[in-house]
Amino acid sequence: MGMLAEFKEFAVRGNVIDLAVGVVIGASFGKIVTALVDQIIMPPIGWLIGGIDFTDLAIVLREASLDAATGEEIPAITIGYGLFINTMIQFVIVAFAIFLVVKFINRLKRKQAEAPVPEKPAEPSEEVKLLREIRDSIRAPGTPTA
Repeated sequence: MGMLAEFKEFAVRGNVIDLAVGVVIGASFGKIVTALVDQIIMPPIGWLIGGIDFTDLAIVLREASLDAATGEEIPAITIGYGLFINTMIQFVIVAFAIFLVVKFINRLKRKQAEAPVPEKPAEPSEEVKLLREIRDSIRAPGTPTA
């Protein structure tokens, strides 16, 4: 099998397509969660703890300054721990949402596994089949069958 044919078989396999759809939906879900955290969850939390905007929380290692020789502004060096807090909250929300989805899917699988499977009637033994043939062959024509 050539490499191109093997790749085609791999690429059109159902699991790969499902994975691609999952990645696209996951990326969109990530944007929704980011907006939820940044625009809905964090403002009230910041307001409750004294009007703090978490995105502005940072430790300044060096203030912004002007380069005396060129006159260009040298940006400040900061550790933005407020953005880290926002990202951690986003992670917790995404993890919880995935937990709920997996729990729901497992519950559906469990119900499906517990559902009674209708049993197929057992096949009659060879002896029973032979006795039925004998009975049918000696029965008079026009006699109703049981």
